[in-house]
Amino acid sequence: MGRPSTKPKDLRDGYYIEVRNKNQRTGIKIRRDTKEQLLLAIEEYKESKEVIVLGKSENGVMKDIPGLEGNSEA
Repeated sequence: MGRPSTKPKDLRDGYYIEVRNKNQRTGIKIRRDTKEQLLLAIEEYKESKEVIVLGKSENGVMKDIPGLEGNSEA
């Protein structure tokens, strides 16, 4: 066994949001394949959690999602 890698993992292509408990610093990233699935996930989590839209990952580069504000906190 060697020591673990320190390079961050590349994100898969898709739409990402970060969901965290209110008044917390860290959360988990959630990936969805389509924009419609992402919107359903935002609606599901925004009642009890803080939701931050991270963007769309394409070839390891995070981009803004057109038609959706970049930071929608609930």
